[in-house]
Amino acid sequence: NPNTVVFSDKDTQSGNDDPDTPQAAAFANKVLEYRPAPTQFMNTTATAYKEGFTYQQVLEYATELLSDRNVCLLSLGAFGGYITVGFDHTVPNVSGEYDFKIYGNAAYDIYGTNEDKPGGSAEPGIVLVSKDTNGNGLPDDEWYELAGSEYNKEETIKNYKITYYRPDEGHEPVEAPEDEQFWNIDAEYILWTDNQQQGGYIYKNRYHKQEYYPLWIEDAEMEFEGTLLPQNAKDESGIGKYWVLYAYPWGYADNGLNKEDTSNFKIEWAVDKQGNPVHLPGVDFIKIYTGVNQYCGWLGETSTEVMGINDLHLLNQ
Repeated sequence: NPNTVVFSDKDTQSGNDDPDTPQAAAFANKVLEYRPAPTQFMNTTATAYKEGFTYQQVLEYATELLSDRNVCLLSLGAFGGYITVGFDHTVPNVSGEYDFKIYGNAAYDIYGTNEDKPGGSAEPGIVLVSKDTNGNGLPDDEWYELAGSEYNKEETIKNYKITYYRPDEGHEPVEAPEDEQFWNIDAEYILWTDNQQQGGYIYKNRYHKQEYYPLWIEDAEMEFEGTLLPQNAKDESGIGKYWVLYAYPWGYADNGLNKEDTSNFKIEWAVDKQGNPVHLPGVDFIKIYTGVNQYCGWLGETSTEVMGINDLHLLNQ
């Protein structure tokens, strides 16, 4: 299936570094939370799951993957699915400079687009940061969103909530409309509802026939809350054949190329829940979640992917 989970810009990542070098120490080295939303890539090598794994085993394996940027690929699923990572040091907030980079697998379309901005497979994820104020090594202190280019746009929805429902045991696939049947094998697979009086389904496509709800999560419902970005995808063919996901200018994970500044972040972009700027001397934890609720026909749901995170100040030593 030629969809968006592909490796890109691998030459910009230095996997298997000597652990004693500043370059190796620059990278986030532990996964503290990993709760992806339903996705066509669930329960596969893109989600740190192996058959029979518990949540703790998933976290341990995700941490192992995070240590090798040549193989790490962690999908966050549909809107709200998230990962929280930590470092062995505090990432400093250096005024006016980029502080850390998030590697994703965004790529731009080599055939060009019809918009005056890059497009291809940009799957923007919201980024939050936290300082270990209580010193317990856990991500249980206040979180601050990094206000990216769309934060103050009228179309952006704050305090968005969505709930996904595990399909009933014995669920029977529902036939898709005729023009979708070449890819859609269950038009009512995973139900979702939100706090905007909207709802719909994550469909099952013929390219990925395993279960899309995380097998290591026992809950029958998964609820996520956060900032909902405007949809960034456009069907340039007009008939559902050619989807382009346009990149936002700055401030989102898996949105720009790894080799460009659009995958870099400044801690000074942090804001509190009311949108007021916050000064943090540095951060110990970074959380990323898929920021759009969007379905692109045969490409499926838009899902942020994470391939590694590093402290740019250490990396550049």
